[in-house]
Amino acid sequence: MTIPHLKKSGARPLSVLLHAVVSAALWAAWLGWDQQRDTHPDGSTTGPYEPWQVIGLVLTLLVPVCWGVLRRHVPGAVVGTSAGLTVAAFYDWSDDATGLFMVGVTLVLLGSLAATSTVAAALRFRGRSGPA
Repeated sequence: MTIPHLKKSGARPLSVLLHAVVSAALWAAWLGWDQQRDTHPDGSTTGPYEPWQVIGLVLTLLVPVCWGVLRRHVPGAVVGTSAGLTVAAFYDWSDDATGLFMVGVTLVLLGSLAATSTVAAALRFRGRSGPA
């Protein structure tokens, strides 16, 4: 015998946790291994990430976010994904001696919240305006 209220209340935290773990793992797979900055002939540096790595992360994250939204786990998809990326960025960048890494971590949090919210809203809106 299951109690519907308890089953539903346990699904939300589990969804948030699942999306957070998947997001952090995807960060590690796409960005976590690349820690070296590239030095150009003029002395300027870029990196450590290449554009293809960030694009790959974003495209790969679309799968769990869309899956969560379509399964009606919108808070898990939005909050969990943003939390996972924020924790991963904090862990990855926390050895920065300048202390400015928190600016980047905050931008990751705000950007991922905006992006996942937009994807969730678009999918939910599309689902409501389907063919009659």
